[in-house]
Amino acid sequence: MAVRSEHLTPVRRKAPTARKKGQTIKKLRRMIAAGQDYYDYNLLAVVILLTSFGLIMLYSATAYKSMINSETQSTMSYFGKQTLISIAALGIGFFVSRLDYHYLARFAAPLYEASLVLLFLTRFIGREVNGAKRWIYIGPISFQPAEMAKLAVILFIPVLIVKIGKYIERWKSVFIVLGFGGLTAGFTYIFTQNLSTATIILGIVVALIFIAHPKTAPFLKVGAAGLVLLAILLVVLINMSGDGGSFRIQRIQTWLHPEAQAGDNGYQILQALYAIGSGGFFGKGLGNSTQKLGAIPEAQNDMIFSIICEELGVFGAAIVILLFVFMLYRLAMIAQNAPDLLGSLIASGIFIHIALQVVLNIAVVTNSIPTTGITLPFVSYGGTSIVFLMVEMGLALSVSRQIRFR
Repeated sequence: MAVRSEHLTPVRRKAPTARKKGQTIKKLRRMIAAGQDYYDYNLLAVVILLTSFGLIMLYSATAYKSMINSETQSTMSYFGKQTLISIAALGIGFFVSRLDYHYLARFAAPLYEASLVLLFLTRFIGREVNGAKRWIYIGPISFQPAEMAKLAVILFIPVLIVKIGKYIERWKSVFIVLGFGGLTAGFTYIFTQNLSTATIILGIVVALIFIAHPKTAPFLKVGAAGLVLLAILLVVLINMSGDGGSFRIQRIQTWLHPEAQAGDNGYQILQALYAIGSGGFFGKGLGNSTQKLGAIPEAQNDMIFSIICEELGVFGAAIVILLFVFMLYRLAMIAQNAPDLLGSLIASGIFIHIALQVVLNIAVVTNSIPTTGITLPFVSYGGTSIVFLMVEMGLALSVSRQIRFR
């Protein structure tokens, strides 16, 4: 009997544990099936990684500039300000992610209207910085209404498409949506002279219509016709003289022959290309860039990717690009698995915004397209940009929280 009891005792002790484990697993499955407590930590992690990397590169790119421009000879001027804003923005994004995006959609129209008003006011009360009047100052706080306009479009256009419903297949409905998007893009260009942001806004709107529309062929035809017209326009502009013409024509001429204007319009892009070329495969080492010491104007903004290439080489640049690719992958997964059309379109709008801005920024730095003022998301210096980017990430995470697994 003693032997039998020794054999039976372990069984009696393990049985409740196995039963408890089974109950826990079933409970977890029920919670996941019900969409409870799901959170896309992968997206959150890559956002934190890119923001942290951006702060490191910002410090590297601005330490010398901060020291020579600061009365206290501090190297932390740009880095300290951006760090505080990034932490606050991350908190705002996390707060937004805990809200139901259906509730946030109620504020889409007021946000859209407010963005138009602020874009209009920028023309009259905006402060000119580096030759561009794109900032509104309220005491010590400054922000770009154009960044707010991107968020407004990402939230408002999906709400508009959902309200139109199945009638989106009619061209009349398509032109209505294009009209609202074109109005924002037009205000952005007319009142802030920001063609790059206007292009991104219009790109977001067109892509969202393409996603929601049941037919593909008409868009392919229009896209093909647009490419032909663009090619013809480029040929005409290439054969025009840049002397005394529009500064946009001069930018195209500089793009084609930067070495011919090395001391003028081509200076910045040539210095950026020197930085990229001198970095090699593994770079000169973090903090060892020479181009950031004044050769590249405002290296912490549009051209920060060239400093990444110089200090970390092709290897470091590839890692950064892979991080963005992973972010886009997570946004695509959220859009694909969203519980409704509204959530899918919001996540898709964020995906399109990030993709366009990353591709265009890298294309500009590598002189693949004419120079234009587009920053690298989460990496370039800018308080307004990081705040609204974090709000977008919060919206994407809000959509992810309502994904149902089957």
